[in-house]
Amino acid sequence: MNKIFRVVPCLAVVLCASAAELAAQEIAPRIAGLETHAEYMSLLREDARLQMREDSVARAMDRVRVRLREHPEERQRLAQDILDCEARIFEIRNTKGRLIDRINTIEQEWVLSNLDAGDAVQAAGGADARRAVPDSLKVRNLIDNVYFREHLPAVDYAALRKAQQLERIAVDYVNRYFSNYGDIAALAERYAAVPTEQEALEVYGRYEELRRSNGALADSLAGVWNYVFDNKSYAYGYLLDGLGEDEVLGRGEEQFSEAARRMADLRGRTASDAVADYFLRKRVLVDYETAVAEVLRLDAARDSLRGVAGQLSAIDFRLPAVRVEERLFLEYDSIAFSATPKYTYQHPIPECRVYPRGTMYRILLGTFNTKRAAATFKGAYPLSYEIDEDGKWRYFAGGFASREEADAAQKQMKAKGFLRPEVVVWEDGVYRNLSREPQDGAQAAYRVEIVSEQPLSEEVKEAIVSTADGRELSRVGQQLFVVGVFELKEDAERVAAAAEHAAPGLEIKVAEVAAE
Repeated sequence: MNKIFRVVPCLAVVLCASAAELAAQEIAPRIAGLETHAEYMSLLREDARLQMREDSVARAMDRVRVRLREHPEERQRLAQDILDCEARIFEIRNTKGRLIDRINTIEQEWVLSNLDAGDAVQAAGGADARRAVPDSLKVRNLIDNVYFREHLPAVDYAALRKAQQLERIAVDYVNRYFSNYGDIAALAERYAAVPTEQEALEVYGRYEELRRSNGALADSLAGVWNYVFDNKSYAYGYLLDGLGEDEVLGRGEEQFSEAARRMADLRGRTASDAVADYFLRKRVLVDYETAVAEVLRLDAARDSLRGVAGQLSAIDFRLPAVRVEERLFLEYDSIAFSATPKYTYQHPIPECRVYPRGTMYRILLGTFNTKRAAATFKGAYPLSYEIDEDGKWRYFAGGFASREEADAAQKQMKAKGFLRPEVVVWEDGVYRNLSREPQDGAQAAYRVEIVSEQPLSEEVKEAIVSTADGRELSRVGQQLFVVGVFELKEDAERVAAAAEHAAPGLEIKVAEVAAE
């Protein structure tokens, strides 16, 4: 973080002061009864300390952004400072996430082990115990009324109290999801704008990690919330049925069905089905709890629950899904020619880069048993090579985004005297030679192939020239000579017969090839 300290030299002092300030203040447990749990209280203090550090880094980053707007000439350095700040915040939030998971585990274990003692804690703690509950959770304390303990079976009352405790964990999952969602949206915008592949990989890596984290949070929320909703709605229904409140029961069932219909309409249209389901059913459940409070004449609980309903209605939970299309930094380049060598001993022909994603066309200039000198390719550039599965050297020219561009480059290379330039393509890293694939409606073509360890004699050359009707004789590799291409097999056979007559014993054949 040296760069952050350079831009905002007071940050280190802020962090130290925050730590001292944190040590001086008292951290209250989120659940009454855990005050003496050493690990739990230590984790709460560490969580608060990390939050202060995150806030300090965020303020520092805001100041760097202000300076970036005021001093654009420092863009490169300040942009790196912002990237460093974002990385630090990302690390802090990851650490906080692990802490919160452990805190939640301790709280859940405590709740499960103290369900039967819940009433005793309430009676002993009285108002003090309620003050230990965060304001955001006090509105859900409907079940703290003695009526529920007296009128529910013991097992159902225990499940209801557990559901009440798990409500806070569900809220924590939702808050963490929203926090991550904001970071994901910011990373998506940054990913679309970064100029280099390296920066894109770094940003995309963070995006993927947060996306996976939110997926895990959504799964956890679904599990917790299903337990809360099922046990709370069952307990309230049990009481209302016993009271003969059929109208309230019927209205509640209608509201639950409506929430299910709305969820069916929203499924797959928001960032998370689990988050959308939570808010839809949470609003219905709060209305149901309000009706229960009214039936039982619990005015304080009723008014608090109405406040929660108002808060829920103000939350926009229909977050659009953030979809990031992976950017492909493919380097395309047309073919040119230079009289001055572009490749030397110090600057050799580079190895062909194969991209794992995307489509890249190139021109295959030839396949050789051994490495070739750059002069072989008549000044063409850019060049690259690849050693195939047979250990042979394939040399390529250019790089193109479309087949049309590659076909034009193939014609260009033929005009420059290359005998058989071929169009090849990599699609998501998979290589294909398009020039050797049969085309729809393509006609067969033929060529004469002569195998000889020695150069062809003048007699053979004259026999070929006199019968080949202008087709070119060329040497391919160390021992193979070819003549053609011929549209008619009879024409190729006539040349083969003339060559064989001029030099009996030569290995000669007529081969079928794809027509160009």
